Amino acid sequence: MSVLFRKSFLFFFLADVISGFGVGMSTIGANWYLLDETGSTGAVGLMLALNVVSGFLVSPLTGILTDKFNRKVVIQLTFILRAVSIGLLTAVFFVDGFALAYIYLFAIINGIGWSIYMSASRSLIQELLPEDELSKGNSLIEISLQVGMFMAGAASGFIYKFAGFETILLINSSMFVISSLLMIFVKYQSILLEDKGEGYVQSFKKGIHYLASHRLTFLIGLVAIVPLVTTMIFNVVLPEYVSGTLKADSIVFGFSDMAYGIGGLMSGFIAAPLAKKMTENKTITLIFGLSVITLMGLSINVFVIFIFVGSFLIGFSNSSIRIIMNTMLMEIVPKPLMGRAMSVWMGIALLLQTVFAGGLGLLIDIFSPNVGFVCMGSLMLCGLVLHVSVSRSKKKEKYSYEVV
Repeated sequence: MSVLFRKSFLFFFLADVISGFGVGMSTIGANWYLLDETGSTGAVGLMLALNVVSGFLVSPLTGILTDKFNRKVVIQLTFILRAVSIGLLTAVFFVDGFALAYIYLFAIINGIGWSIYMSASRSLIQELLPEDELSKGNSLIEISLQVGMFMAGAASGFIYKFAGFETILLINSSMFVISSLLMIFVKYQSILLEDKGEGYVQSFKKGIHYLASHRLTFLIGLVAIVPLVTTMIFNVVLPEYVSGTLKADSIVFGFSDMAYGIGGLMSGFIAAPLAKKMTENKTITLIFGLSVITLMGLSINVFVIFIFVGSFLIGFSNSSIRIIMNTMLMEIVPKPLMGRAMSVWMGIALLLQTVFAGGLGLLIDIFSPNVGFVCMGSLMLCGLVLHVSVSRSKKKEKYSYEVV
């Protein structure tokens, strides 16, 4: 919590929590609204796909924006543009009522906004905090994410029932306005910007060249996105697993989801101290192993109690690895290139999410929801093998920092 005594980080943290709460609330509300109006899970799937694909398509641009311009300004602009666009969509919903085109437009705005914000905000942390406090900052951001998701889910359900989706959108727009105002109080010495005379294509090539010429850094980033993709698969598998395999209801589903969030929340308190005590590489290896065993165990489970325990462990494992790996990347990647590097990894994560989401749906239909956990376990095992391989290569090359 000591990082919160840093005024600039405190205001950024508050902006992150508030904007994340608004995004979470509107995303959950949009799912319910679309399902209510159409009764089609296919329509919901298309909305999620539009969200992911739009984020993926703009990912090359987000990195350039993050590294070429002041990151605080980029974040403020994303807040303002999202506030205006969602505010306009709210007015359209109030006047014209439900239409598929409007809800899909919301998904596209959400996907593009998330992609730019994630790249810029995670790069800004690197500028706001000294290296020895990066793990504390990342832990705090993970805690706020999990708490925000709890609150967003509960608030969204309540507001949707009594005031409607339009009110959720209005609140979402207001959250972006408040977040934008909070960013005004973030004061820091920005890093030297890229040569303004450098073209966008040249700047993009420079980012790609950095990752291509720093193989180990690129592979560390790949390991870091494995838990992110696994989390997405978990969201696809869990509903069908609860109803089909466990023969349970929505209450079990809700508590399973909550157990995942509690696990993620606990990681914010445990991951960084554990990594400090055991070393980062040993901790990541241990947590990857825990995750693989948990996921494979769930693939043969038929008892409700174990999905609660398993969800907790998956949430803890995935969030812990993200905290430690993001800190490692912030220590390794040069600040002027962080935005482009982060956007490449986010783009790959979004692409993998799209592929796995489509493929898993087919596999679950043919076999059973348990196959989903086998796929998740296999993916985490690949992450573990890649991590061990990268760790050994780092030792051989006596690798610490890679100079541009």
